[in-house]
Amino acid sequence: MQEQYHHKSLETEVQQFWEQNRTFEVTEDPDKEKYYCLSMFPYPSGVLHMGHVRNYTIGDVIARFQRMRGKNVLQPMGWDAFGLPAENAAIKNNTAPAAWTYKNIDYMRGQLKSMGLGIDWSREIATCKPEYYRWEQWFFTQLYEKGLVYRKKSTVNWDPVDQTVLANEQVIDGRGWRSGALIEQREIDQWFLRITAYADELLEEIGKLPGWPQQVRTMQENWIGRSEGVELEFGLAGSDSKLTVFTTRPDTLMGVTYVAVAAQHPLALKAAQNNPELAAFIDECKQVKVAEADMATMEKKGMATGEMAIHPVTGDTVPVMVANFVLMSYGSGAVMAVPAHDQRDWEFAQVYGLPVIQVIAPADGSDIDLTAAAFTDKGVLVNSGDFTGLTSVEAFEAIANWLTEKGKGRRRVNFRLRDWGVSRQRYWGCPIPVIYCDDCGAVPVPEQDLPVVLPEDVAFDETGGSPIKKMPEFYQTTCPTCGKPATRETDTFDTFFESSWYYARYTCPNYSEGMLNPQAANYWLPVDQYIGGIEHAILHLLYSRFFHKLMRDNGLVDSDEPFTNLLTQGMVLAETFYREKPAGGQEWFQPTAVSVERDDKGRVTGATLLADGQPVIPGGVTKMSKSKNNGVDPQEMIERYGADTLRLFSMFAAPPDQSMEWSDSGVEGAQRFLRRLWKQVFDHVSSGVTETMEAGKLDDAQQALRRKVHQTVQKVGDDMARRHTFNTAVAANMELLNDIARFADESTQGRAVRQEALEMAVLMLAPITPHICHALWQALGHDEDAIIDTLWPEVDESALVQNTLELIVQVNGKVRGKVQVSATASEDDTKALALANENVQKFLDGVNVQKVIVVKGRLVNIVAN
Repeated sequence: MQEQYHHKSLETEVQQFWEQNRTFEVTEDPDKEKYYCLSMFPYPSGVLHMGHVRNYTIGDVIARFQRMRGKNVLQPMGWDAFGLPAENAAIKNNTAPAAWTYKNIDYMRGQLKSMGLGIDWSREIATCKPEYYRWEQWFFTQLYEKGLVYRKKSTVNWDPVDQTVLANEQVIDGRGWRSGALIEQREIDQWFLRITAYADELLEEIGKLPGWPQQVRTMQENWIGRSEGVELEFGLAGSDSKLTVFTTRPDTLMGVTYVAVAAQHPLALKAAQNNPELAAFIDECKQVKVAEADMATMEKKGMATGEMAIHPVTGDTVPVMVANFVLMSYGSGAVMAVPAHDQRDWEFAQVYGLPVIQVIAPADGSDIDLTAAAFTDKGVLVNSGDFTGLTSVEAFEAIANWLTEKGKGRRRVNFRLRDWGVSRQRYWGCPIPVIYCDDCGAVPVPEQDLPVVLPEDVAFDETGGSPIKKMPEFYQTTCPTCGKPATRETDTFDTFFESSWYYARYTCPNYSEGMLNPQAANYWLPVDQYIGGIEHAILHLLYSRFFHKLMRDNGLVDSDEPFTNLLTQGMVLAETFYREKPAGGQEWFQPTAVSVERDDKGRVTGATLLADGQPVIPGGVTKMSKSKNNGVDPQEMIERYGADTLRLFSMFAAPPDQSMEWSDSGVEGAQRFLRRLWKQVFDHVSSGVTETMEAGKLDDAQQALRRKVHQTVQKVGDDMARRHTFNTAVAANMELLNDIARFADESTQGRAVRQEALEMAVLMLAPITPHICHALWQALGHDEDAIIDTLWPEVDESALVQNTLELIVQVNGKVRGKVQVSATASEDDTKALALANENVQKFLDGVNVQKVIVVKGRLVNIVAN
């Protein structure tokens, strides 16, 4: 064993050992308990950031710990390789997205390996490979045959210059992020998956996920948004047509003063044919973004259609308005407006001078001011004809029953959740396997013709848009049904399509007979522990749950849910520093380029730029980001300090589900700890051979250290297995190492106790700092047994038994001494020892002892006056 700890050579050597021995490659073993540990796979952006490091270290610690518990552990890795960023980078760098993506994958794979992750690289997948996406194309055709896929027109953000659809995030101040063109709202044909067909099950089974954070479960419940209400019909004056609306507040029905429809509603479009002003307003509404958050905060605008709706109960007429806050994509594209009891309707009514009629009064009889705002609580009905006097709950039933009996409405359960639009008008994605024929319509690509391969050798031109839309060699084909000339679909799948089932493909990445090998999939699934950011709480996790149920119903898996336990890791934070620019804005500086002065509590009191010595402004602690220039390069940290140091700091700095603040001094402290651990082992093994420990012959000091060892094993095992509080596990080991350092016994049994203590410490740290622990385990005499194949240490219950106890002695609540007592000492003997303590007696001189209270195993409190 070398005297000095050299992380570079050691980590390279250990990683080569794992690779040569194929240490982390696993297969199904029915005789062994499986454990599938998975971290969300990365997008191959070209470089790891500290969020990746933390996420994958958490997963690796869990995987290694479970392996040490004797389980058959799968921890795979792959690449979420399709998507818009690659396309944007290709345009910027004048290269093809495929070449850019594969280059990044190669580099990032090397970065991940340098972290020492226990990954089964034989299962690596990239979602941009035809051997992966052919199976989602096949699955799409199966869902099409089952009626779970359909095509319809949908409103999208359209860039008229780049000739493409943009996500809401790509629309900045109403203009395209790249072209600067005013964005239009267009209706185009899109493919959809019927996720709403599974809405009830997706909602109900959230309750079967106790291993998920409550926050995530609540977010999914709200996103699915199940609501019970009434679907009812308003007639149209002078017409046999009807307007259908859905409401969760039928108790407010008598307060309707107008009906609002979306700009794309057929009634609005018909009215606009002879109304140029209305047509212009509808065109203006095309500039409106469709995100719900935008709809809630934007200015409410509208215009009368000239049509009048007939109230289903009173027969009175109310105006039909086109409103910019109503969307065709939600419900029927029409809503009944009750300004007195809905704030959005109230705001609109204030602008356009529409009536506000109170029909709900507070249950406590208090007054309300409808000139200030709507009253949105439930209460008692007023001004509601035969329904007056009913509570809101009673009125829900009464009005629903009345509408049903009259054939003017029906009870209905509605969902906020909408069907999943999977079409993207971008190039770098999985081609949607559909062919369009003039005679046969939309025809799924037959299984024998899959995959539809995306051409990778493409070039982008100045006109923008997807290259394959300009490649006849791609889109010209023949109809598989009639053999006539036809065209391929040139839209590609939403990249959530790939990430919704990748976890399942890891179980059989090279299987060529189908989407999944049922035997392998059902052995490994569901994932036992899934790790990733809470920003994926809704879309990715909801789509994965949906996909899993689709695969179950197609006989591919047996389980109902994909992920048993979910851990959402916190963000990585770092300090920021900047200067104000003369022309406005800020210039941000890397924290490593700044000299910082701090007070005795660590707070920043001043900061100067190293380059010029001039002051910079502390910007506080925020998430690491390029925009604030406060990111830290993981590769640089690994080179300087080693992967084990970075892993140790990442786990020690904060619990995994909380944000972690980066600290250069904290990283340096982590490395000092590893050097101290190395030195303790070196000093011990350099002192000669250690004899076998005889537990029955240990003296008090030897027993005390051994007790501490097994107490630590007990605590750390719980921290790792149940609580996932790796920071406290590290802290417990640091405390143990301090006790070992203070143990100066060089007798035969003393060295044996120290040997066990060091072995236990190394074993407990192995999941967190695997490289150094591999070497230290060998140094401690285990040349034939790699630590990766060694089981987690067991607690020796006999070592936890204490023959003597150290009790604190208080006089009137203040600590005045300590006494050693037998673990079996009586209360009277304990009191006598406490009163006889030499230091305690100093505080009893001249006072009367009123009573002595013994708290067993902890303290003695003497009450005197």
